[in-house]
Amino acid sequence: MNLVIEAPTPTTSTLHIPTTPPDYAAIKQRQQATWASGDYSVIGTTLQIVAESLAEAADVHAGTDVLDVAAGNGNATLAAARRFAKVTSTDYVPALLDKGRQRALAEGQQVQFEVADAEQLPFDTGSFDVVLSTFGAMFTPDHARCAHEMLRVLRPGGRIGLASWTPQGFIGRLFKTISAHVPPPAGLKSPVLWGTEPHIVELFGSRAAEIRSERRLFNFRYRSAAHWLQVFRDYYGPTHKAFAALDAAGQQELERDIKMLLDELNTAGQASLVVPSEYLEVIITKG
Repeated sequence: MNLVIEAPTPTTSTLHIPTTPPDYAAIKQRQQATWASGDYSVIGTTLQIVAESLAEAADVHAGTDVLDVAAGNGNATLAAARRFAKVTSTDYVPALLDKGRQRALAEGQQVQFEVADAEQLPFDTGSFDVVLSTFGAMFTPDHARCAHEMLRVLRPGGRIGLASWTPQGFIGRLFKTISAHVPPPAGLKSPVLWGTEPHIVELFGSRAAEIRSERRLFNFRYRSAAHWLQVFRDYYGPTHKAFAALDAAGQQELERDIKMLLDELNTAGQASLVVPSEYLEVIITKG
C-alpha cells in the first residue's frame, strides 16, 4: 500500500482541549518492570520470521548503518546483521539486550548493544540509514516522542521499518481481553494504534516522503490453547503481570476468556494450536 503524504490541517473537529497528561515517567517505570518480568526471549525468538521480512522490506544491505529500537532479544538486530549491516541494538531492559548479545555471539555477528530509551535515543541527529522496530516501538508510552526520535536519528532519505500488531488481529484482541480484567493506565494511547495506517500517518506523515504499508500474518504455533496460555503466562510480560494483578477468581476468569479467544481463532482443529495474528508492516522513507 502506498500512501500519498500531506501534512494534516487542524480543524475544529480535530482540535480538543488538553487534559492532564499521563505520568509517562511512572508508566515507563512500570513498563520496564513488566518487560523485565517473565522471559520475553522465549516468545521473541518465535517471531524471528517477522524481522526477516521487515529487513527485506526495508532493503537492509551490506554496510548499512542500522538502529534497532526497543530490540528486545534482537530479532531485527540479527536480521540486519545477517545482511552484513552495521547494527546498533537498543532496549531499556538490560536483561533483554543480554539475550540478544548471546544470540549474536553464537552466530559470530558483530553488533553494538546499548541500553537506551526509545523516547530519548542517545545518538546524534542523522546517524543511521535504517531504523527498525519489531513489536517494540509500539509499546512506548509517548507515541509522538518515539516517532520524533526515530526520525531525528535517521538520515534524509533513510528508512524506518516497523512491525506492529493491529487492533483487529489476535494480539490486538488479546490486549482488549486483558484490559477488560486489568485496565491500562488512564489516558494512555493503545499500543495497537501503531498497527493502523492513520496513526502512522499522524506520527510520521509530516516528515515522510513515502509510507508503504502491508498487512501480514504471523502464525502462533503451539501444542494447544493450554500450552500457549502457560507459556505466555510464564514468560510474556504483559500476560504475566496481568495474571499477577488478579486474585484467584480473577485469574480463572481471565484464563477462561483467553482460552475462548484462542479456540475461536485456532485454525488447526484438535491437532494443535495455530492462531494467525495480523500485524502491519510499514516502511517510511524520510523526506
